[in-house]
Amino acid sequence: MGNIAILCSGGDVSGMNPALKRFVEYSFEKGLTPYFVYHGYEGLIDDKIVPAGFKDVSGIITRGGTKLGSARSKRFMEPEYRRQAYENLKKHGIDKLVVLGGDGSFRGMDKFYHETGIQFCGIPSTIDNDINGTDYCLGVDTALNIIKHSVDAIRDTAGAFRRAFVIETMGRDCGYLALVSAMTSGAEMCLIPELEYDLERYSDCYRKQIAAGRDYFIAIIAEGVKINGVKATDVIVDWFEKEIGFESRATVLGHTQRGGNPTVYDRLMAYKFVTYAIDGLLSEHTHSVICYTKSHFTYKSIDEVTGSRYQLDPALLDLARSEYQQVLCPLPL
Repeated sequence: MGNIAILCSGGDVSGMNPALKRFVEYSFEKGLTPYFVYHGYEGLIDDKIVPAGFKDVSGIITRGGTKLGSARSKRFMEPEYRRQAYENLKKHGIDKLVVLGGDGSFRGMDKFYHETGIQFCGIPSTIDNDINGTDYCLGVDTALNIIKHSVDAIRDTAGAFRRAFVIETMGRDCGYLALVSAMTSGAEMCLIPELEYDLERYSDCYRKQIAAGRDYFIAIIAEGVKINGVKATDVIVDWFEKEIGFESRATVLGHTQRGGNPTVYDRLMAYKFVTYAIDGLLSEHTHSVICYTKSHFTYKSIDEVTGSRYQLDPALLDLARSEYQQVLCPLPL
């Protein structure tokens, strides 16, 4: 029935390797010949395109990252390099492409489709969980679990030393990781780009709590938050020491959030995402993105996905406002 390829673009996430395994197995099941493209769109341009078999995916389901490697390609933005990528795919007889990536990767692929007719299906893959149209992106569950383990471990030493710990998560301008982690770890403070905050309210509440016996604090901050143009993590560390009178430490989790053994949920979602992607390409969905909303999968056009900015679930934000924005202190102020 033809040749089909898969590539990873942008930041790597745990869940990509399980997706590659399912891609090879399901391609064969549907009568397709699977190909791997190494190093994202750069690999398309440089013809790093090779047939894939069962041996290539043996044992990779437990590994984070991606066997294929990934990249952000500036060259793919230029027409001459997209033509070169098209010639490489044509040489291998490939007319269908599955792309594991984010918003920018899908925009590039949409342009490529309209120029060449190469069919594609995008699978949202970013721990930031900031792709419009989908409630879930591949890799998010593993990232949240890594954050959970880190926060739980830090809480032990925070209590032992009577300290405040300020923990910075990834997420750029999206506060999903920070918010969900704060709510599920019982953090006392959470700052995200989507919500306003009032440090004075925190200050009043925390002093009251300290007087009643509280002896440590956990604050979780999204990396994109700034206070007066300064990284919020640094500001809050200083604020805890000067305003609250607590010795404070910063922990930037950084790229630990991208790696690690994929959780059962991310493995399952990888399986489902790839199945829907290949089924879509074999039907009428020639240039779409697989989105997961309200517990079911849908095919959405690239314009639906990239045309609007992702927004956090309003119900989740309402919970966050009551917990962190209003700072409803359990003790009278």
